[in-house]
Amino acid sequence: MTTTPPAVRRASPRKRRPATPATPDQSAGLLPQAEPVRLLNPDGTPLPARADYPEPPGEALREMYRRMIVGRRFDAQATALTKQGRLAVYPSSRGQEACQVGGVLALRDDDWVFPTYRESMALTARGIDPVEVLTLLRGDWHCGYDPAARRTAPQCTPLATQCVHAAGLAYGESYQGRDTVALAFIGDGATSEGDFHEGVNFAAVFKAPVVFFVQNNKYAISVPLSRQTAAPSLAYKGVGYGVPSEQVDGNDPVAVLAVLTRAVAHARAGHGPFLVEAHTYRMEPHTNADDATRYRDADEVEAWRDRDPVARLETYLRGLGVLDDAAVAEIAEEAEAYAAALRERMNSQPTVDPLSLFDHVYAEPTPQLVEQRAQVRAELVAAGDEQGDA
Repeated sequence: MTTTPPAVRRASPRKRRPATPATPDQSAGLLPQAEPVRLLNPDGTPLPARADYPEPPGEALREMYRRMIVGRRFDAQATALTKQGRLAVYPSSRGQEACQVGGVLALRDDDWVFPTYRESMALTARGIDPVEVLTLLRGDWHCGYDPAARRTAPQCTPLATQCVHAAGLAYGESYQGRDTVALAFIGDGATSEGDFHEGVNFAAVFKAPVVFFVQNNKYAISVPLSRQTAAPSLAYKGVGYGVPSEQVDGNDPVAVLAVLTRAVAHARAGHGPFLVEAHTYRMEPHTNADDATRYRDADEVEAWRDRDPVARLETYLRGLGVLDDAAVAEIAEEAEAYAAALRERMNSQPTVDPLSLFDHVYAEPTPQLVEQRAQVRAELVAAGDEQGDA
C-alpha cells in the first residue's frame, strides 16, 4: 500500500489575492444544503443521480472499499494491541471508515494531510507504514514517519491546532505558485476551539487552498453535540467567514468521496477554502481509557450499526457488478495478512535509553538538568548491580 509521492510542481510565485467580502445576496451560495448530501440509502441501494455531485467511478469506489476493509482490520488490531499493553492509548475510528478513506482518496499524493489523533486509519490508507503510524501512540516522543516525505503532518492531540497549520501551509504553497491542497481533519469538539476559527478565517481572507473536513461523530469525548453548538449543523459555521460549506452523510462512502472531490477541486482552482461536515458516528469509546456507557446507551449505538459504511458500500458495489464473493474474500485475506504482519512487528520490544529523556530539552543543559540526569544514571547503575547480585 506504500506509495511514493511524485515530484512537487513548482511555478512562479503568485501575487497575494485578498478575498472579496461576500454581500448578503452572495452569502446564499456559501450555505450548505438543508439536508446532508446522500447518494446511497442506508441499505446500499442507490438514490437518484445528482448533477451537483457526480458519482465517482466504480473502480475508485472499489479501491475505497478495499482500503476501508484493510483500515477496519487495522483499527481492530490496534485496539487489541492496546489491551495487550503494546500501545499506551488508541483512539478508534471504527464507524468512520468512509470519512477516513474518503479524505485521503480525494487528494493527490503531493497534497498535504493534517490529521488529528484519531486519523491512524487515514494515514495507513495514505500508504504510511502502520508501525510508523502507531509509533507516537506507543509512547515515543516523535511521530514515526517523516512528515515532509509523506506530505502528512504529525497527528495532532491538541484540539484544532492543525487548522492553523493547514491554513498557513496551504497559503504558502499557493503563494509560491503551486497548486497543492491541504486537508485538515477536525472533530466536532474542535469547532469550539479558537484555533478552528482563526484557521478558517485566515484561509478565507487569504484564499488559502485548504479543505476543513469536520467529522461530526456526535460526541467530543462525552460532551454531546447539543452542548457544542445551537446551529442547524456545524457546516453553517463557514458562512460567517465567507467560506462555502456542505454537509454530507458521513456513512455514505459514495457521497463522502463525491463531496470531498468537489471541495478539493474548488480549493485547487484558486477559489479559497471549503468546509465539509460529515455526519457520522464513533462506534467505539473515545479511547481505550473511556467508558462510553456513562454518556450514551446501547440502543443509540445499535441504531448507528445499521448504517455501517462498509456494508453499505459493499452492497452497492455488488449491485454495480464490480465486486463479487471472490473479490470480497481476497480483500478480507489481504486485511488479515496486514493485521498479522502488524501484530508480529509490534510484538518486539523497542530498545529505549532512559537517559534520552534529558536530550534536546535545552541547547545547553541547565545545572538542574545535569544533576537530574546524574541521579537517574546512578539509579540505573544501582538497579543493574542489584540484578547482577540476584
